[in-house]
Amino acid sequence: MTTPATTATIAANATITAANAAIAAASAAPRAGASGDGMHQDPVTTVAALAPTLQRLRAAWQAQPPGYEQRRDDLRRLRAALKRRLPEMAATIAADFGHRSHDESLLADGLTVLAGIDHLLRHLRGWMKPRRVGAGWRLWPARAQVRPMPLGVVGVIAPWNYPVNLALIPLATAIAAGNHVFLKPSEHTPRTTRFLHELLSEVFPISRVAVADGGAELAGAFSALPFDHLVFTGSTAVGRKVMAAAAPNLTPLTLELGGKSPLILCEDYPLEGAAARLATGKWFNAGQTCIAPDYVLVVGRARRDALVQALHEQVATRYGDMRDGARDYSRIVNDGQFARLQGYLDEARAHGCEVRVLADAHDPAQRLFAPALVLDPPGDLALMREEIFGPVLPVLCVDSLDAAIAFVNARERPLALYPFSHDRGQVENILRSTLAGGITVNDTLLHFAAENLPFGGVGASGLGAYHGRAGFDALSKQMPVLWQARRSATDLLRPPYPRVRRMIDLLLR
Repeated sequence: MTTPATTATIAANATITAANAAIAAASAAPRAGASGDGMHQDPVTTVAALAPTLQRLRAAWQAQPPGYEQRRDDLRRLRAALKRRLPEMAATIAADFGHRSHDESLLADGLTVLAGIDHLLRHLRGWMKPRRVGAGWRLWPARAQVRPMPLGVVGVIAPWNYPVNLALIPLATAIAAGNHVFLKPSEHTPRTTRFLHELLSEVFPISRVAVADGGAELAGAFSALPFDHLVFTGSTAVGRKVMAAAAPNLTPLTLELGGKSPLILCEDYPLEGAAARLATGKWFNAGQTCIAPDYVLVVGRARRDALVQALHEQVATRYGDMRDGARDYSRIVNDGQFARLQGYLDEARAHGCEVRVLADAHDPAQRLFAPALVLDPPGDLALMREEIFGPVLPVLCVDSLDAAIAFVNARERPLALYPFSHDRGQVENILRSTLAGGITVNDTLLHFAAENLPFGGVGASGLGAYHGRAGFDALSKQMPVLWQARRSATDLLRPPYPRVRRMIDLLLR
C-alpha cells in the first residue's frame, strides 16, 4: 500500500542471485545474540541472520504446530498488549511522520487492528473445523472433507503508510491459521518498527514470531527466503520484484499492491455529499492510502466547477487555517515523497494544466503538503500514469457514464473503485462493466474495514486476498481428505476389464 518511490528499496540494491547466495552462506551461521525461548531478543539486522532465524521458527513449528488454545491465547494477548499501548503507538507513528493525526492513527492503526483480531477470535473455532463436502455418487460410499491446516512459517513485508495495521493484521491472521511469523516492517518508519518489535517480544516467544529491521539489502534477501507463504504490501513495481525473488522457492504469495483507484461521480449524486466523502477518502492520512481515490471522473461537464468549490469548502471546514499547523492533517512521511508529489504539480503546471491548491499552507520544512486539485490533466502526465499516494487529486470531466467506464477499462485494473449514484441501474452498469480489487458504493475506503469481505487486488493491483475468513483460508492449506468405506465399487477396478467396461457404459449414459 505504498508508492514505487518508497517501496523500491525492498530489492533495489540486492539482486535475487545475491540474496539467495547470502541465505545459503548463512544457513550454518550461529544466531548472534540468541537467547532462550520467550526471552527478549533484538530484531534481525543482518542478511546472515535471516536464514537461521527462519530455520528456528520452522523447527519450533514442526515440533509443535499451535492448536486452538495456543492460537486463541496468542491473539488475546496481542490484542491486550496493543490496546494498552495505543497512545504510545499513535505518538510513535507521529514521530516517524513528523506529524500525524492522533485520531487517524487510533482509527486506522489501532481500532481497525483490534476489530480484526476480535473477528478472528469470534470465528476461529468454527474456521478450524474440518468441512464436510460431498464425494459424489460415483465414489459412494466414500465421504470427503476439507481440513484447514497451518502452513508453517509466514513472511510478512509491511509498508510505512499504515505501519501497524498492515503489519499486525496479516500477522494476526497467520497466527490464527496456526503459523509462525517472520515480520519485516518498513525501514521508513524506524520508530514504529522498534515499537512493533517491543510489542511482539512482549507477546510471543522468539520461536514463534521474529522481526527483521533493515534497509534495501536486508529486505531483498528477506523476500527470497523459502517461506511457506509470503504476504507483501507495497507498490506494483516492487511487487513484481518480490514475486521474482520468491519464484525460485515457489513461495506462495499474497501481493497487496496499489494502482490508480477511480471515483465515478454520476450526474444524479448530490455534489456536497460526494465532496464530503471524497474528502475523507482522499485526505485521510494526507492521501497516503493505497485505496484512496486516485482520480475523479465527473459525469457532466457543468458539475466540475461546483465539485471543486465544494472540495475547497471541505478543506476549510475540516482543517481551518492550515497555517496554524493543521492538527488533524497528517504530514508526508519523508522528503523524498514530498519532492515526488511536488514534481507532479510542477509537471502539470509546465503542461498548462490548471492547478488549484486548496489551502495557503504549503510548507516543505514541515512536509505539510496542502490538498491540491489538477483539472483535466492529459493522460501522459506522471500523475495520471503513477499511483499518486498523496493529497493531489486529478479531476476529469467525461460526457457520459459509458465514457467514464471506458476510461477506467482502458487502464490497469484498480485496487479500489468508487461509484457514486443513487440510481441502482447506473451502479449495476458500473459493477457489470468494470473489475476492481474492491468496491465501496457511495463512499470511500470502507470496504477495507468490512471483515467479512476479502481484501485484495486483481492484475496489477494485487494477487490473492486476506482479511477475515479469506485471510485464514489463504494462510492455511485447505487439505482435501477422502475417506473410503470398507467395501467399495472401486474394488472392481482391476483387470480383466469386461465388468469395468459395463460400468463405463453405464456412467456414459
